[in-house]
This record gives sequence, C-alpha cells and structure tokens, in this order.
Amino acid sequence: MRIAIPAEDDKGLESNVSAHFGRAKYFVFIDVENGKIKNTEVVEVPFDKHGPGDLPNFIKEHDSKVVLAYGMGRRAIEYFNNLGIEVITGAHGKIKDIVEAFIHQVLEIDPYWKKKIEEDKKREGHHEHSSHS
Repeated sequence: MRIAIPAEDDKGLESNVSAHFGRAKYFVFIDVENGKIKNTEVVEVPFDKHGPGDLPNFIKEHDSKVVLAYGMGRRAIEYFNNLGIEVITGAHGKIKDIVEAFIHQVLEIDPYWKKKIEEDKKREGHHEHSSHS
C-alpha cells in the first residue's frame, strides 16, 4: 500500500505534516508492506498554482491509495474518492509517527482541524465565508 502525505519540507519521514494540504510544496510517498515502512520518496509538487483535481491526479500518478492530511477541502476529498483514494484528515505531527500509528491502527486525529484552519485564515486576513458543516 502506498500512502501520500503533504509535508512542510523535504525531510521525508522527519518532516511534519503540512497544515495546509493545497499549499504543500512536497509530498512524502510511503510504501507499506506487511505492517512496515519499506520505501519513502519525497516529491516536490510540480506546479506552483493548481486547479481542482490537479493534486489528486498528481497523487494518483504516484500510485497512492491513501492520503493522510491535516486539513482538506470538501471538493478535494470528493476528487480523491472518485479516484478510489481514501482520505484521512486531522493527521498532525511528524510523518514517521503518523505512518506508524496508521499502520498499527492507533492514529489519533484532531477532530477540530476545520475550526483551526478557519481561525488561521482569519488571522492571515482572509475574509472568506464558509459553511460550517
């Protein structure tokens, strides 16, 4: 199984998950076999600006079946689901720790990630209105 995780930098398993999926400059692709991390690949996102579906297609091209992310918009999640890729949101911390927890089915997710991202947007000066679902 191959897992994709948006990263804050290019340090692979030592990177932290990027809080903003769509702004991540790097993705870490991790191959898991028999409950162990077998291979890790760091790939720089090949485009600066992207439209709906670009990141899901980029991740599908790298054969990932699962995406572990902190926050992600509803449309992106729908794109992934349509491509047959499972999305788990609310994952935070160091990538190696997250993957190990996921493998052992003890991944702790932040249930308040949507609220925290909204607060970040307000702090950054974005005045977008979003529905609270």
